[in-house]
Amino acid sequence: MTKRETIDTGTDKRYVRRDEQGRFKESVDVGKSLSADRRTKAKTKAKPGEGDKGDHHPSR
Repeated sequence: MTKRETIDTGTDKRYVRRDEQGRFKESVDVGKSLSADRRTKAKTKAKPGEGDKGDHHPSR
């Protein structure tokens, strides 16, 4: 799975993933993504850059 990157479109900010050719594969609004993350408790730990796949646990 590729990492998400943040893109500022000027009107809003979005998290995007790219496919092997560099084209946009998935795009989500940052505000909606972060609010959805707060509403649910994930069962899996996610790697850095893949926050939509589970909870991010900072290193201790």
